[in-house]
Amino acid sequence: MKTLFNLLFCATLLLTISSCENQVSENHLALENVAAQVEANIKLYENVWDKAINDGQIELVNEDSFTTDATVVIPGENIVGIENFRAYYNNYIVGFSEREFTIVKVFGQNDNLVKQWRFKGKHTGDFFGIPATDKSVDLSGVTIVEMRDGKIASEQDFFDNLDFLKQLGLME
Repeated sequence: MKTLFNLLFCATLLLTISSCENQVSENHLALENVAAQVEANIKLYENVWDKAINDGQIELVNEDSFTTDATVVIPGENIVGIENFRAYYNNYIVGFSEREFTIVKVFGQNDNLVKQWRFKGKHTGDFFGIPATDKSVDLSGVTIVEMRDGKIASEQDFFDNLDFLKQLGLME
């Protein structure tokens, strides 16, 4: 009887361990998939913005990398749609020569990314209707990014706008 009990106990223990190992394996695989998607999102994001701003290839803001309803979240009315998104950021290309856009750090969780950035440039062209001041700027900020299906869906930038206007010579 004791042998039968020990045999049943061992069989139950093996089934329990096997079941737990399968669950751990499934959870591990799911986490690996999420991590791979975050890494793919970061790679796409960094590649697009490096070329779009630094190299002036604003045409990379397109359906390959952005959702059709891509949104720039700003105070007031948001900028919605790829064409409007592209036009919004094109102001930085037209308005600033000697542009240097650097992603200092980017990290993510699921379909959300956070980017710390630095932007340098010389204001030599029209920038959102502001005529050239020939002043140099050096800004730092953070952007919250939402990805959807491996594409950029929305962005919201945070930076010191008053400091930006001071650097342009528009505020004291």
